[in-house]
Amino acid sequence: MRLPLLALLSRGPAHGYELKQDLEQLLGAAYPQPNIGQIYVTLGRLEKSGLIEGEEIAQSSRPNKRIYRLTEAGTEALRAWFEETADEPRVRDEFFMKLALAPRTGLADQIALINKQRREYLNTMRNLSKLSATEDRDNRIAQLLIEGAMLHLQADLDWLERCQEELEGLE
Repeated sequence: MRLPLLALLSRGPAHGYELKQDLEQLLGAAYPQPNIGQIYVTLGRLEKSGLIEGEEIAQSSRPNKRIYRLTEAGTEALRAWFEETADEPRVRDEFFMKLALAPRTGLADQIALINKQRREYLNTMRNLSKLSATEDRDNRIAQLLIEGAMLHLQADLDWLERCQEELEGLE
C-alpha cells in the first residue's frame, strides 16, 4: 500500500479519503479495497519515514483534515519502485506445500486437494467474469486487472491438471 499511495500523491496533495477514492476508481471492484484506517496508518508511517509530509487544514464546519504531499525522498522512492522488476515467479506456494506434504502426513489425499483447489479457482473465475460484466467498460485498468487475474487462474488450472496427471501416473 505504501508505494501506490506515493504514486497517487505524485499528482499533487491529497487527504486519505481522496486517496481511497482514487484507488477505488482506478482499480475497480476486482481489487481488494483497503479500508480507510489502513490508508491513514500507512500515511502516518510514510510521514514518519520522511517520504511524505502532512499539513493540518482548518475547516470551519468540520474537523480539521490532514493533507499529504510527496517529499523529494518520496519521489526518489517512487522512482526506485518503478525501476524494480516485479517479484520472481511464485515458487513459495502454500497449495503446493500442502500437495507435497500430504502423503507424508496421511491426513489428506493429493487428488482430493487438487480437486478442491480446482473448484476454488473455477468459482473465482466465475466471480471475476460476473464482475467484469458489471465493471465500467471505460475503466481499462480495472478490466486489465480482471483479465490478468483470470489468465493467472487459467494457468493455475492448467498446472493443477498437470499435477494430477503426474500424480496419477505415479500410482
